[in-house]
Amino acid sequence: MTENKLRDGHDTENTSDIAANGFMPLHISRGYPLPLGMHRHHDGFNFALFSRHAEAVKILIFEHIAAAEPIFVAELDPIYHRTGDIWHALIRGMDWNYAYLLHVSGPYAPAKGHRFDATRPVLDPYAHAISTASAASPTTLNAAGETVDQLRCLIAEQTFDWQETTRPKRPWNQTVIYETHVRGLTIHPSSAAIHPGTFLGIVEKIGYFSDLGITALELMPVHSFDASITTARDPITGKPLTNYWGYDTVGFFSPHEAYSTRGHNGAQIAEFKAMVRALHRAGIELILDVVFTHTAEGDENGPMFNFRGLDNAVYYILDPDSGIYRDFSGCGNTLNCNHPIVRDFIIDCLRYWVADMHVDGFRFDLASILGRDENGLLISNAPLLERIAEDPILRDIKLIAEAWDMGGAYQVGSFPGLRWAEWNGRFRDDIRRFWRNDPGMAALLATRICGSADLYQRSGKEPVNSINFITCHDGFTLQDLVSYSEQHNEANGHQNQDGPAENYSSNYGTEGHTDDAHIDFIRLRQIKNMLTTLLLSRGVPMILGGDEFRRTQCGNNNAYCQDNEISWVDWRLLVTHQGLYRFVRFLIALRNHHPALTADSFYTNQEIDWFSPAGSSPDWNNPNNLLGCTIRPNPFIAGQPQVSALAIFFNATEDTVVFRIPEAPNSQWRIAIDTSANSPYDIFPIGEEPPIRDGTFLYVQDRTLVVLVSR
Repeated sequence: MTENKLRDGHDTENTSDIAANGFMPLHISRGYPLPLGMHRHHDGFNFALFSRHAEAVKILIFEHIAAAEPIFVAELDPIYHRTGDIWHALIRGMDWNYAYLLHVSGPYAPAKGHRFDATRPVLDPYAHAISTASAASPTTLNAAGETVDQLRCLIAEQTFDWQETTRPKRPWNQTVIYETHVRGLTIHPSSAAIHPGTFLGIVEKIGYFSDLGITALELMPVHSFDASITTARDPITGKPLTNYWGYDTVGFFSPHEAYSTRGHNGAQIAEFKAMVRALHRAGIELILDVVFTHTAEGDENGPMFNFRGLDNAVYYILDPDSGIYRDFSGCGNTLNCNHPIVRDFIIDCLRYWVADMHVDGFRFDLASILGRDENGLLISNAPLLERIAEDPILRDIKLIAEAWDMGGAYQVGSFPGLRWAEWNGRFRDDIRRFWRNDPGMAALLATRICGSADLYQRSGKEPVNSINFITCHDGFTLQDLVSYSEQHNEANGHQNQDGPAENYSSNYGTEGHTDDAHIDFIRLRQIKNMLTTLLLSRGVPMILGGDEFRRTQCGNNNAYCQDNEISWVDWRLLVTHQGLYRFVRFLIALRNHHPALTADSFYTNQEIDWFSPAGSSPDWNNPNNLLGCTIRPNPFIAGQPQVSALAIFFNATEDTVVFRIPEAPNSQWRIAIDTSANSPYDIFPIGEEPPIRDGTFLYVQDRTLVVLVSR
């Protein structure tokens, strides 16, 4: 190991030790303060790091990712190698595939927010690739004496041939989102993937997404995270469970290494780009679930990866008296998002994923935190939210907010800024409750189908600001929603006390799996009811991956630590439930065929009429969940094709109900969907819908949704 120091403001080299070890000499010079991170600069690599309170900084250079000891230690002079709060150096004599760590010294004064640890190297928060040093020094042991992986920043080559592919740039009103997990989608043997559990495994399923009608993938976190960070233990074996979801980020600029084939150094970058290129070639957008609310460093007892050892007092929201972390994320800490330094970091990160990695949008986890100030208070015009919305690089990408946090904020319908779409938790809850037949839900059903004007219209937003969903990764799958009345999270090791407490679910007679054909028929019908409601509603629909063929998590509504068959997609279910898959595929096609369903404005009186089973105006105070509507293309919208009108009948009760059929605006009504029928008679291809037998009355079975189309 060689230390290279500066004396009297001049560069010096100690090449003799390097040569004796058989390495080419490395040389350090002053370097440049921007851009932050590590970047190739002519014949060397420039390193730039922010730390306002650091007293000394070293850069540890390793010849390769698995080297036990650094071959070079660049000790930065606090005058010569510092511009303002930026420490920087240019190192020559290196090449791609070297690795590096940072060694930062400073005060340890937790009450003042400082937690520097001179004994522990840290990661560069701007590192484009973070890799595991599998052959690391034997000193990498945890408190129990177990060997642990050592993470290092990899100097990875990033050139890539995009083959002239471009981003699809689909309008919001033509978007159908599919939320899934990179590993979980293809790791099960039934996926038959050549590269299971990886970015390339996603590529192997692109044909499936296209056939289904999906236009955008929303991937759960793909940034580097530590899978070992969890307090959960298997209640049977006592062994630690893994951080499967990945919502504790270690490297915000780095794709998760385990999602690559690891066929070469930096494979996570090249294979991520290959996935994006293939998706774009198929016309499918990529939306990343990003977590700028907290980090993997947890509370004061957590590990140190980067921010804590770089400048804890700047990066985190701390109690001003004790220096203890304020926790609005439920994960031990909260990033100080509206500090100018942290704002710049987040903007730099988003720009990188758009400009360099070609992603199409972001879903921001617990996004209300992005609107909190350094004291944790919500601010009306948060600088970070405005910067994200107005940034010139980010201007045409999709922005989705999970508009709440664990500090009590709930901003669905009021999240700042017109550019932001929001996960509509009200839609989820109201549609679940309607089809569960909770009394008096008809008015809320109508409101959600029409785009949730009660939430969005007053602030100048449109239906496309609403991301409509029934299920997502957080909670029950759709199959479990109709199979369990209570959560069953025993495998998580928290005595079944974790996860959402209110699910608005029902088991319809038996908890969990059943061989009772009648109960299973009701469950399938309810699945079709909710999916149909989702796809017929104005707004942007999001489907949880696997719901289209009844994927189950066995009642676990918080499978964050279950890297096993509880979470993995079992593709055998696609064969078992081919009829439901067909139903969803035709349902998406029906949505796309009718412009009235996908319009990016709220309904006018000329477009929609609501009626009771008797054909009269609805009594919105009636507790019975019975409702009908007719939807017609707006004749005043220039250029809108004059396609069929629709009549939709909703019966969430346990009785068959007779509806008076409204007069068909064209020739006659035909049956497009009847969720009570068996496949293939539950939905008909466009243009093949059979006429109804009686144009006056329609018998709508219990727990059934019927759609008629007029031609």
